[in-house]
Amino acid sequence: MEVILKQDVKNLGEKDEVVNVKPGYGRNYLIPQGFAVLATVSAKKVLAENLKQAQFKQDKIRKDAEEVAAKLEGVKLTIGAKAGETGKIFGAINTIQVADALKKQGFEVDRRRITFDQEPKVLGEYTANLNLHKEVKVKVPFEVVAE
Repeated sequence: MEVILKQDVKNLGEKDEVVNVKPGYGRNYLIPQGFAVLATVSAKKVLAENLKQAQFKQDKIRKDAEEVAAKLEGVKLTIGAKAGETGKIFGAINTIQVADALKKQGFEVDRRRITFDQEPKVLGEYTANLNLHKEVKVKVPFEVVAE
């Protein structure tokens, strides 16, 4: 019996995958639980169209991320922070401050997509890693200066 999975099923397959299962397993568990639908000819055509549209959307998102990454190549940020005489920052620079600095430069990047190689706790130069897409990653240098 062929079914199309509506979501990931452990030890069976991933979402939108057509799999062969025993008739009892499909009829008594997968279909009633909403984990799968019967793989009819029309359902396979709908699945193919949905996959095509999803691929088109993913390509567009990746293309937009690559354009933003190209614009970010030459950008260098400066972030001000209160610091002591030895150069140690009171607190630490976080992703929200980097996202705000990028926003001032004209780039809208979600703070949850920003990570650091090394946590900025003293004055100096650091690198922020921006994960714009699962295939598009950019390193943006920034400098922490005393206010």
